[in-house]
Amino acid sequence: MFRRREPVPFAFVAEAERYRSNITPPPQRASRSQIVGRVLMGLTVTAGLAGALLFGMPAMDTSPQNTHHSQSTQASNR
Repeated sequence: MFRRREPVPFAFVAEAERYRSNITPPPQRASRSQIVGRVLMGLTVTAGLAGALLFGMPAMDTSPQNTHHSQSTQASNR
């Protein structure tokens, strides 16, 4: 560390060189690739939730349904 040529009359002025602020600088702007990645991630999550809802709705249906499927087979005479 270098020394000053002239004497400093107050101690706090000398300490000002070593002072570090506790204020963080503002974040940098996101690049285009980061924005595209965030949009794709959001679309993926949204599509997953929509798909789960779409495929889950029939399973949550409580209305009575005809579960007996009648199969009619014809015996063929040879």
